[in-house]
Amino acid sequence: MSVIPNVLAERYASPAMKSIWSAEGRIVLEREFWIAVMKAQKDLGLDIPDGVIEAYERVKDQVNLASIDARERVTRHDVKARIEEFCDLAGCEHIHKGMTSRDLTENVEQLQIWKSMQIIRDKAVAVLNRMSALSQQWKHVTLAGRTHNVAAQTTTMGKRVAMFGEDIVHGLGSWISIMDRYSVRGLKGAVGTQLDQLSLFGKDASRVLELEDRVCAHLGIPAKWMNVGQVYPRSLDFSVVSGLVELTSGCSSFAKTLRLMAGHELATEGFAKGQTGSSAMPHKMNARSCERVNGFHVILKGYLMMISGLAGDQWNEGDVSCSVVRRVVMPDSFYAADGLFETFLTVLNQMGVYEAVVAAELRRYLPFLMTTTILMEAVKRGIGRETAHEVIKEHAVAVSNDLRAGKISENNLLDRLAEDGRLGIDRAALQEIFDANSAATGMADAQVEAFQGMVADLVDRFPSGAGYTPGDIL
Repeated sequence: MSVIPNVLAERYASPAMKSIWSAEGRIVLEREFWIAVMKAQKDLGLDIPDGVIEAYERVKDQVNLASIDARERVTRHDVKARIEEFCDLAGCEHIHKGMTSRDLTENVEQLQIWKSMQIIRDKAVAVLNRMSALSQQWKHVTLAGRTHNVAAQTTTMGKRVAMFGEDIVHGLGSWISIMDRYSVRGLKGAVGTQLDQLSLFGKDASRVLELEDRVCAHLGIPAKWMNVGQVYPRSLDFSVVSGLVELTSGCSSFAKTLRLMAGHELATEGFAKGQTGSSAMPHKMNARSCERVNGFHVILKGYLMMISGLAGDQWNEGDVSCSVVRRVVMPDSFYAADGLFETFLTVLNQMGVYEAVVAAELRRYLPFLMTTTILMEAVKRGIGRETAHEVIKEHAVAVSNDLRAGKISENNLLDRLAEDGRLGIDRAALQEIFDANSAATGMADAQVEAFQGMVADLVDRFPSGAGYTPGDIL
């Protein structure tokens, strides 16, 4: 039978993320977990003969997927198949004592999630560190800010970067909060009462609790659930996937904006030597990586919808109806988020702004962008606000229509306003207002600096992420 690939994993995810969720990687994590349990059980007095643990350790990396698959086709039980395989390799049967399948699978899946969360956190820090540098680089590149995708007021490219960057800062704050309270299930047994471990240790509750603490220390997850059944609450999975959606939202918004800018030749996401934009139209340099970022975000929102179906759907102490959903959603959500960050970091490292085109666009729109300032000046001179608003709107719309129709080639809004006696501001005064405010971008500089301060704090807290460099992307 041919192997059907996981496109998210094989085409987009990084080697580090794939190693966590690969079949081989998962089996090794399971075997390390079994060994950690055995070590703790032996230390706490359970009879595990000398040399047994060493026998398992010697073979823990010998993973034969075909053999395990053949066993599962007989047992119709994936964990039982993996127990048999590991025991045959080691030549003894001492793993999984006092454990149910969920003692293994829940904890190992949570370890995979925890390791993946750390990777995503560090890549988010890398993204913010790069965006902070770009916000400084383009701090004084003035451009026409847009609302409703229509030119509105002046801003700067640095401020635009900081605007989307701060969205990511808030998403990262939520992500860190999820990590701070992320709790592992621990060794709780079939219905959560730890009955089997209690039986193993002669009803000595202190040793049962010590065993669980040691196992949780092996996992390295900061907190544990005290009251669970067969499974931990699936609302925790919902929090994780929801956190991925929130964390990547700023990246997606920036990517969409860069696509719009690229369409007007104001910016580029980068175009490598030898790259082809279109197989049919040789001139095209499409923002295809930004499109991919937006596509990843759609995938994440789809998985969020899927995982939401499991939250609040637990029967009694639990069942495995969630299994098929989680086997798709949890790894693929991290593959998608990982691919998104790899792609977005590449864009941030290669993008550029065409400052001459930005300046030309600004010249075309600048008189329009001054209209709120002119409106305020008219009000200060005693003209009714609504009257002034109507006069300015009338001429602005007319100039805009004439520019589109080719009747004029230069924006002459100031001339038309000066000729309208209803406004009461002469041409010289309008020019003075224009000259005094044409470079005004409000508090943009201070806002950029505030963003940079936020990023600096995160880099100090997570320095390993700041220096991350993405791998090559297709």
